[in-house]
Amino acid sequence: MVEETILLKEIQRNGTKEQKVLKELDKNDSQFWEENGIIYIKERIYVLNNKRIQEQILQENYNSVDVEYSEQQKMLELIKRNYWWLGIKEDIKKYVQRCTKCQQNKV
Repeated sequence: MVEETILLKEIQRNGTKEQKVLKELDKNDSQFWEENGIIYIKERIYVLNNKRIQEQILQENYNSVDVEYSEQQKMLELIKRNYWWLGIKEDIKKYVQRCTKCQQNKV
């Protein structure tokens, strides 16, 4: 829980919003809203285009007990419970492909 609080503060500090997201917020669509500097999309935290923050989320969720090595779908489902960003599926795929243990388990 402490790590998540730190992560949320980091997301708040980032502050940069992509044009596509700003347009959605302007629509006043109930699926998109901003609260305390954090953007929510369908009740999930939108992670701006910040690779360091995204990598931290990937690492924390990959190391969680619920995710077994080389199970991209489980990792995607776990992360998408709370977070979303453009290209999330591809980022998870690349993260798992970089994992030495995952590659050894494939053999």
